[in-house]
Amino acid sequence: MKNILLATIFIFTIIGCQGLDQKSEWESLTKQKNDLYRRGDYKEAVVVAGQALAIAEDLDSDQLISSLNDLAVLYNIQGEYSKAEQLFLRSISITESTLGEDHPDLAFSMNNLAELYRAQGKQTLAEPLYIRALDITEKDSGPDSLKTGIILNNLAELNTAKYNYTHAEALYRRSLKIFEKNYGPDHPDVATLLNNLAELYKSQRRYSAAEPLYKRSLSITEKSLGQQHPDVAITLNNLADLYYKEKKYDDAHPLYIRSINIMEKSHGSDSPNYAMVLNNLALLYDAKAMYSEAEPFYVQSLEIMEKKLGYDHPNVIKIYVYNLAGYYNKRGMYHKSIPLYKRAILAMERAYGPDHRNVAIPLYDLADTYTKLGQKNMAIDLRERADKIKEMTQ
Repeated sequence: MKNILLATIFIFTIIGCQGLDQKSEWESLTKQKNDLYRRGDYKEAVVVAGQALAIAEDLDSDQLISSLNDLAVLYNIQGEYSKAEQLFLRSISITESTLGEDHPDLAFSMNNLAELYRAQGKQTLAEPLYIRALDITEKDSGPDSLKTGIILNNLAELNTAKYNYTHAEALYRRSLKIFEKNYGPDHPDVATLLNNLAELYKSQRRYSAAEPLYKRSLSITEKSLGQQHPDVAITLNNLADLYYKEKKYDDAHPLYIRSINIMEKSHGSDSPNYAMVLNNLALLYDAKAMYSEAEPFYVQSLEIMEKKLGYDHPNVIKIYVYNLAGYYNKRGMYHKSIPLYKRAILAMERAYGPDHRNVAIPLYDLADTYTKLGQKNMAIDLRERADKIKEMTQ
C-alpha cells in the first residue's frame, strides 16, 4: 500500500525592473501560472510556466531563477523528474554565482531539489540539501518563520521515510506550531501538516491518532481549495489507506474512487500520484477477492511508474512489481509471478549489491513459489542464499 505525502514546495516570484514590456508579460504569465497551480490545473500550468521561462531568459537573474524553479516544481509534481532536476541544478548554479552561497534564495532551490530527490527515493542526496536550506533559512528569517516551517515539514517527511519516527514527529509538530501561529488553524498549509503527521502515526499503527487528523485535514482542504483540488485527492487516498489497513474496505472504496477521478483530471492518467492510487485500489480489490477488477489496475500502475522512474528503479520493484507478483502467486499463476520475482532479484542486486537485505526479500518469495511447484532443490538453494544474506545484514 502506497501513501502520498503532501509536501509544501516553494514557488516564488521576484519582481525586477528590466525591460518593461517583457517584464509585464512575464509578471502576467507568472500570475496566470500561480492561479492555475492553486486550482490544481498542473498540465496547463506547465505550458504557461514554460512561456514565462522563455521570456525570463532575457530578464534579470532574479526572474530567471524564479521561472526555473516554478517550471521545475511543476515537472516534479507531474513526475517529469529528469526535466525538473536539470532546471533546479541550473537555478542553484545561477543563484550561487550571482547572489552568493548563503543567500536566502539559494535555500528555495535547494529545498526544491531535495524534494525532487526525496520523491525518487534518493534520500542520501536529499538530506544534505534540506539541512543546508534549513540552516540558511533559520539564519535569515528566524526559527519561527513560515519559510523555516516549510523546510521542517519536508525534512520530517524524509525522516519518516528513513524510519526516524521520533525525530520526524518533533519536526512535524514544530512545523505545525509555526503554521498555526502564522496562518491560524484553518489554512491549507495547516491541513498539509495535519495530513503528514497523520501519515507518520499511520506508519506507526497509531490509527486512532491518525484518523481525526486526516478528517480535519480533509475538511480544511475542501473548504479552502475546493472539492476537486488535487490536495483533496491526496488526503482522500491516505484516509482510504487507513481504512484499508483497518480492513474497513467499504469505507475505503468510495474514497479511492473519488481520489482517482480528481487525480486524473488534475495530473493526467500517466502521473505517479495517479498510479499510486490505482495501485492502492488494486490492493483493495485483491483483498476483497475481486480479482478481475484488481489485475488491470496492478498492470496499469506498473506501466506508468516504469515510464516515470525506469524499468529497474527500486521503488518500481519494491511496490509495483512485488504487488503484481504477489497477486499472480496468490492466484496460482506462477508462470507470470516467477519472471517478476527474477526481475526483482536482478534489479535489487544492481541497485544495492548481491548481499543486501533487499535482495533477500524476492529470493524468499521465489523460493516459496518453487516450493509450491514442487521444485524443492531450486527452492532450497534460493532460501539458503537468502538466509545467508539475512545473517550478514542483521
